[in-house]
Amino acid sequence: MSTQAHARNGAALAYQARLDARSGKLTGPTANLAPGQVQANLAILPRALAADFLHFCQLNPKPCPLLAMSEPGDPALPTLGHDIDIRKDIPRYRVWKDGELVAEPTDVSEYWRDDLVSFLIGCSFSFEEAMLDNGLPVRHIEQGSNVPMYRTNIQTARAGVFGGPLVVSMRPLKAADAIRAVQVTSRFPSVHGAPVHLGDPSLIGIADINQPDYGDAVEIRPGEMPVFWACGVTPQSVVAAVRPEFCITHAPGHMLVTDLQNSRMAIL
Repeated sequence: MSTQAHARNGAALAYQARLDARSGKLTGPTANLAPGQVQANLAILPRALAADFLHFCQLNPKPCPLLAMSEPGDPALPTLGHDIDIRKDIPRYRVWKDGELVAEPTDVSEYWRDDLVSFLIGCSFSFEEAMLDNGLPVRHIEQGSNVPMYRTNIQTARAGVFGGPLVVSMRPLKAADAIRAVQVTSRFPSVHGAPVHLGDPSLIGIADINQPDYGDAVEIRPGEMPVFWACGVTPQSVVAAVRPEFCITHAPGHMLVTDLQNSRMAIL
């Protein structure tokens, strides 16, 4: 298959995933869905907070590598794909009011406002494909579960009202595989890049590796260490700390599947 044909096929798979989410057929996590396609985390905020959040992303590119930003009130994101409706095309959302989670709908049309700005942030599912291509295990895919994610004691750089703890995702690896994973994921800075920590979780404020704050616990086998990457769920941790009057995010692990190709995210 030619490169152009492969891109068209990938975009078709991505569009079908979005249509399945829009119709309610797809309501679960999107890991390993539409292989080859970039997936994106979501934060939707009132226009009054958009400049501060944009600055927050710029100051914290590891957890918040910004892929796209919408015009106020516009649910379309043409740079990320054909016919995107951000109100409907993610399998599950989270709605926050004053920092409290109030709903987890599959469609946020009823909450939509003309002043809302959507921010789409790179997702580690992109570099997981590169890990698999290099023969590295990705345990939550093996187990058919959601990736484990943890709030840490590492503070993000503050921008205006936004600031709070970094969230990390974890994949257990043997030492040699961890070294290779650093090499592989370093090539993907726009989707979180290299790990931020390897080994002892208590050093970054994680009390119990078997009790993730988001997602599902995975097996850590003898001879393996936990390897942690900055995570696009960080904005949800920040929302809980900042308590804005209104915000919409994706449910952890439930991403927007875009027409962009993972291969375009890599640097040489």
